[in-house]
Amino acid sequence: MGSSFSCCDSEKVDRLGSSGGNGNSSSWRMYTYKELHAATNGFHDDNKLGEGGFGSVYWGKTTDGLQKLKAMNYKAEMEFAVEVEVLARLRHKNLLGLRGYCVGTDQRLIVYDYMPNLSLLSHLHGHFASEALLDWKRRLKIALGSAQGILYLHQEVKPHIIHRDIKASNVLLDSDFEPLVADFGFAKLIPEGVSHMTTRVKGTLGYLAPEYAMWGKVSESCDVFSYGILLLELMTGRKPIERLPGGAKRTISEWVNMTINKDRFKDLADKKLKGQLNWKEFEQVMHLAIMCVQTEAEKRPTIKQVVEILKGLMATDNAGNNKMPVLMSIPSVRPYDNKTNNDDKEDHHRYELPNKEFHRGGDEPESFDYGVFSAIEEQKIIRDYPYTKHKQQPQNIWK
Repeated sequence: MGSSFSCCDSEKVDRLGSSGGNGNSSSWRMYTYKELHAATNGFHDDNKLGEGGFGSVYWGKTTDGLQKLKAMNYKAEMEFAVEVEVLARLRHKNLLGLRGYCVGTDQRLIVYDYMPNLSLLSHLHGHFASEALLDWKRRLKIALGSAQGILYLHQEVKPHIIHRDIKASNVLLDSDFEPLVADFGFAKLIPEGVSHMTTRVKGTLGYLAPEYAMWGKVSESCDVFSYGILLLELMTGRKPIERLPGGAKRTISEWVNMTINKDRFKDLADKKLKGQLNWKEFEQVMHLAIMCVQTEAEKRPTIKQVVEILKGLMATDNAGNNKMPVLMSIPSVRPYDNKTNNDDKEDHHRYELPNKEFHRGGDEPESFDYGVFSAIEEQKIIRDYPYTKHKQQPQNIWK
C-alpha cells in the first residue's frame, strides 16, 4: 500500500541508536505495517498530506514520535528500492534521512523526518504562501543549504549520486527553516570515473535540463540546471511553467528574460518580499541562477562553485567587496504541448511520449517517460525543447 515519512526528534533518534554523522539520517529501523496503520489511524483521509503519481503522503504518530508517511503504490517498486538504498548512505544536515521502512506483501512504506514547515513549494505557491514567512535571509539560507545538500550527493558520498528531481516540493523546511533535500526515488548512483550516463528520463517538467530531456544524458550538471530553476523560483516567486491566457505556456526563464529586456529589474523580485531585501545580493543570486540554467551543460557552474559563491555572498561585508558580472539573458528552452488523450488531466505524473526513444546501450530501446512522486499536481508533460535565440549570448565565467 504505501511508503512513509517519519519524524523523530533528536532525543528519540539517539534512543534508536544513532551512528554519528550530522544527526538526521544516521539511524533507522524496520516498522511493521500494523504500527504504521495504527499511526495514521488506518491511513485515514484526515491524516493524508497529499497525493502523488506513486502513492500518498500521510502523517502519523508512533512510539518514536510524530511521523510523515509516504505511501507508494505497486508502480513504485523500483523507486522504493532505490530510495531505501540511497537514503541508507546519506549523512548530511541538508538531506532528509531515513528513519525506517516497512515491506509487506503489497505494502511499501518509507519513514522519514516530519518537517513542521512542510516544503519550499508550500511557502512559494501553496499552504503558507499568503503568510509570507520567507524573508530575504531565510531565502538565502534555503539557497545555500539546498546547494550544500546537493554538493554532498555529487562529491562527498561514495558512489556519487545524481538526484534527478530537484524541485521546490522536494526541498523540505524544518522548524528553523533549514532546508533538507528529499525524495530520492529517481536518484542515480554514478560509478567512479563516470561523468555521465544515458538513461530513461525521469523528473519533473520545468526543472529538466535540455540534454537530459531530449537525449537522456544525465550528469551532475542536470542537477545544477534543476537547482538553477529552483533558485529562480525562490527569488521571483514564479512557477517554473506558467499557463497564460489562451492556453499557452511560459517558462520561468522566458519570463526572466522578458523582464530583464524591459529593464524592469526590480520586478524580478518576489512581491511577497515587499521590497525588503538586499538588491545587490539579489542581483548576484539572480546572475548565479542564470548561469545554472544555461542550455549548454559545460557553461554551467558545478554545484561546488555554486556553494562557494553563495558562501562568499553571505560573508560579504557592508562595503560590498563581492562583485559578479551584470545580469545577462538566458538561452531559453521553449516547451510545446504534447497532444495526447491526457490533455484534460492535470494530475498525471507518468507519461510516455510517442515516437521518442532513448537507448541505455543495450538492444532494447527505452521509452521517454516521466515518473514523478510528489504530493502536488505537476504540469502536463510537453513534447520538445527547441532552442530559441536571443540577442545577448552569455559568457562562460567558470573557466
